[in-house]
Amino acid sequence: MKLLLRLFLALVSIALARAADSTPQRPNILFIAIDDLRPEFGAYGASYIHSPNMDRLARSGITFNRAYVQQAVCSPTRSSLLTGTRPDTTKVWDLVTHFRAALPDVVTLPQQFKNNGYFVQGMGKIYHPGYNDPASWSVPWQAPKADKYALPENVALDNRFITDPDEDKAPNPQLRGKEKAKGTKKAAPASFDETTKGGVNSRGPAFESADVPDNFYLDGKVAELAVSTLQDISKKKEPFFLAVGFAKPHLPFVSPKKYWDLYDPAKIELAPNKFRAKDSPDYAILPGGELRNYYGIPTTSIPDDLARQLKHGYYAAISYTDAQVGKVLDELDRLDLRKNTIVVLWGDHGWKLGEHDAWCKHSNSENDTNAALILSVPGTKTAGAHSNSFVEFVDVYPTVADLAGLPLPKHLEGVSFKPLFDEPNRPWKQAAFSQYPRTPGQTKGDALMGYSMRTERYRLTVWVARDDHTKIDAIELYDELYDPQENTNIAKDPKNGELVEKLMAQWRKGPAGALPPLARTP
Repeated sequence: MKLLLRLFLALVSIALARAADSTPQRPNILFIAIDDLRPEFGAYGASYIHSPNMDRLARSGITFNRAYVQQAVCSPTRSSLLTGTRPDTTKVWDLVTHFRAALPDVVTLPQQFKNNGYFVQGMGKIYHPGYNDPASWSVPWQAPKADKYALPENVALDNRFITDPDEDKAPNPQLRGKEKAKGTKKAAPASFDETTKGGVNSRGPAFESADVPDNFYLDGKVAELAVSTLQDISKKKEPFFLAVGFAKPHLPFVSPKKYWDLYDPAKIELAPNKFRAKDSPDYAILPGGELRNYYGIPTTSIPDDLARQLKHGYYAAISYTDAQVGKVLDELDRLDLRKNTIVVLWGDHGWKLGEHDAWCKHSNSENDTNAALILSVPGTKTAGAHSNSFVEFVDVYPTVADLAGLPLPKHLEGVSFKPLFDEPNRPWKQAAFSQYPRTPGQTKGDALMGYSMRTERYRLTVWVARDDHTKIDAIELYDELYDPQENTNIAKDPKNGELVEKLMAQWRKGPAGALPPLARTP
């Protein structure tokens, strides 16, 4: 009898073990954020950009050609993506507000994974500097320290206004945030537009090419930390969510010389539309005060020779960061983790490189709101495809959670675009929505908010009073079929009156009126 009981228990044990083995493993998440990366590299058809690592990621996943941010500046877009809510819900329209002020109990994307049994770790630039969210992580978020410039003359230029000799030993200013350095330095205030007030030319040069190793600059150090972290967390029993934030190609465009050498400056083409859009309001696109904070940048239009140097620096910085992404992906492969890891790569918004005689982000234009987004999901039958369906960054949270089989919190304002992995160009959202504020001083009157709607053919932006959305100050309308550079505002043309009214009716319905059929919402 005892022998039969032992045999029975052994068979039960074997059956349970086999059942456990057959239970699908929950996927890991590698979440890669890249600062100021516009969708201009190989995966997006820009063959002149050297980006082999992001390109190979795209070949294993889906590249979203029409991914749109909710506000084209660092903190608002990151807050929106990581909370799954729009800027008017987070109340983050600037660089000095934490989303927890308006949403003290919101569960962020990494926090949702942590709450569902994942080990969650973050490093580099994920949230905006100085506005980390401890509740999001299983262990404290990490930010390596690195010098901003390598060349002594550039270090000296960057330190011109430092009154404390110890300040140059402080952490990299891009990651310093509220962690104030001891000294005082004349710098542009963190505002809606990172304006030049009090900060014109107060920083070092806007670009640097130095013969230094990758790990001299910040992103090289972040990549090293990510690689060592992968080695550690791969040994854990629970699945992981690893968020890795790279700082380039954010200003200043600094990178090792070998990445500059990938480009022939004589072949770098300048923006074809170095002029403001006809009949658009003066405040729709500002010249780029953020760039003017750097040494040697004129407050007037950027001359062609300097514009070419800036683009050269931007392209080199993309290639530099691409190489760091490659190191992380290589380690994922070496550890045999790729087959069970969802990789998400996103740029936090677009960027202007001289279009409309302007630089940087800070607008509702296509250049600024259209961003890079690639998702690689193991087992995707449509790997390597491009999707032209509209997706928004507010949709990333529900999509990644859905792909991992996690429940979707009820506060989410986006929808999961998981169905696009089976059919990348299926009918989906009718439009994508973005917004950007303008303050007194940037406009002739009161503070305004521009609410923009991008449809298949048009971009409609309505500028309303911040305190009364029924007060319309201006309307912009661009025909993306015949005017993809958005060079002519056709809203004022009398023959377009009926079109404007039709689009205004759609605009008034907002994001809820553009939802796709059968989308998964909380």
